[in-house]
Amino acid sequence: MRTWFAKRWVRVTGIVVVAVVALGLVGLAMFAWGSLKGVIERQLTARFGRPVTIGVIERVDGFGFSPTIRITQVRIPQATWAGKGDFVRLREAEATFSALSLLKGGFGPRDVKASGLYLALVRDKQGRTNWDRPGEAKGGGSSNDLQGLVIRDSVISYRDAKQGRQITARFSSDPVAGIRANGTGTVRGAAVRIAVAGPSIERSLGKPWPFTASIDGDQLSISAKGLMDRPLDTDAMTLDVTARATDLKLIDAVIEAGLFRTQPVSFSAHVRHDSPKWAITQLKGMVGRSDFAGYVTVDKRDGRSKVNGDIVSRQFDFADLSSDEAQAKGAALERAIGPRLVPNTRIDIGKIDTTDAAFGFRIQHIVAAKGTSPIVSAKGRIAIDHRLLTLDRLVARLPQGTVSGKVTVDQRGNRKTPTVAIDLRLRGSSVQALAGGRGDFSGNVSARVRLKGPGETIRAAVGNADGSIGFVARDGQLPQGIAAALGFDAARALLAKDGERAGLRCVVVKLDVTRGRGRVDPMIVDTTASQLRGQGSVVFPAEAIDIRLSGAPKQHALLQLPGSAYMTGTIQQPHVTIPPEVKSVGNIFKAIGRAITGKQGPTASDADCAGLAARVLR
Repeated sequence: MRTWFAKRWVRVTGIVVVAVVALGLVGLAMFAWGSLKGVIERQLTARFGRPVTIGVIERVDGFGFSPTIRITQVRIPQATWAGKGDFVRLREAEATFSALSLLKGGFGPRDVKASGLYLALVRDKQGRTNWDRPGEAKGGGSSNDLQGLVIRDSVISYRDAKQGRQITARFSSDPVAGIRANGTGTVRGAAVRIAVAGPSIERSLGKPWPFTASIDGDQLSISAKGLMDRPLDTDAMTLDVTARATDLKLIDAVIEAGLFRTQPVSFSAHVRHDSPKWAITQLKGMVGRSDFAGYVTVDKRDGRSKVNGDIVSRQFDFADLSSDEAQAKGAALERAIGPRLVPNTRIDIGKIDTTDAAFGFRIQHIVAAKGTSPIVSAKGRIAIDHRLLTLDRLVARLPQGTVSGKVTVDQRGNRKTPTVAIDLRLRGSSVQALAGGRGDFSGNVSARVRLKGPGETIRAAVGNADGSIGFVARDGQLPQGIAAALGFDAARALLAKDGERAGLRCVVVKLDVTRGRGRVDPMIVDTTASQLRGQGSVVFPAEAIDIRLSGAPKQHALLQLPGSAYMTGTIQQPHVTIPPEVKSVGNIFKAIGRAITGKQGPTASDADCAGLAARVLR
């Protein structure tokens, strides 16, 4: 008996459940979606943070699980900070969607028809947008399940104060004519026309969707021809891109990669996007007269862009990485203050706040617009990690010798001014190579620079730096007359014959730098005939020299002048001055008297060149 009741209870329960489900499905199939108008208005108001109003929501089909609803007179006011007017206005739209999918929490319309749509997108200088949910991270994703799209009489406007972009375009979608968007605007003041075209959604169901897009103007032009895996799915697409601009910064205003101003640029590339990754291959182009080729990958995750790549250049001019205005400003500065050894290159990376990168680079031949470049070729790696830029694995080949080492630019912690650390070595060079093949001196040259200081340019950072600079030249030759002059032996300097040579044992200079002021410790020029020592300083960023020179011969002098000489000027334009009292008639007679009596000044012994070189280069 109990078994019979149990079976009957299970049967009744099953019937009731099936009936409830059936009634629920029938109710869903017959649901009056217009009754949700108030709920939808409240949810959209919460979504955008401003009052949303809807004229009518009504169901236009009779029965089914793929209802079609009509919505009219939608208005979303503009954000108060974005200006007056409306963010969205919609005269009328119809959408067909899956009611069952909606129960699962997803809303993917299959067919959409809209007319009278006006959309005003705004971004301010801080990057705030009027389309994102207040206080929440920006979302992504563009895939869809559209099977039909009809849009008429619609306009989109876009104002971006952060990148200096402004566009107004009309767009439409038609089963026959396809999808079209055309408009005009400006990018950083450069007038442009935009155009997007592709076949209709209906004609591309189940097939990849071809499209073309272009930004065209006298100063900026970018064109793309591509194929999306599904219609309007920008998360999965392949495209070929060509671009040209009078300045790389104009292209950066479109792609937002944190690039800088340059000479005119053009390039082409093959691109594959599988969200969140971009793969850019077959990249090749020109900046000014410099060429480049290689590949780049970009992976956008957690609000950051991870960029990796490898770039090769057959010919490169570093001047191409600055605009005409920057070059003119640099030339004016050089005319005003004279030439400087330390470049005035800007190194502020504070705006590269959401990008991490690692790039290998190889430059086969470095050229210069004026004269010959002191660097023949270079290779290395550039990495950026949360505003810490590292240039390492650096090998720069000179006409003779190489420079190797590491440079870092640290602007972490939202610091306004970056800190620059330089650790470079020069090996295997020569005095004549550094002098461009000119001069009467010879010798093998090595050097070491270790400096660290804050500054928005390399020159400013060196002007604030602590550290050391070491320079050594060894095993060379120089004219006998100059060697005698270094020992203040006036007679031998005057009597030396043309072509007569002396040995250059070493030149050793070290600057102990504190806050840009380099104290000479030591400065020695040691020849087979004489020895010169210096005491004083070199002050950066002016590169101003203030050094007292005193010398002594290594043998009995014929006529040794007492006193000292002074080196002033700058590193690029030094001046050696002999005080009038040293050259005075009285001093000369004193020197003659000492020569007659044999009571001249002390002579110098050979310096420990090897020990001094090891000290200043360590």
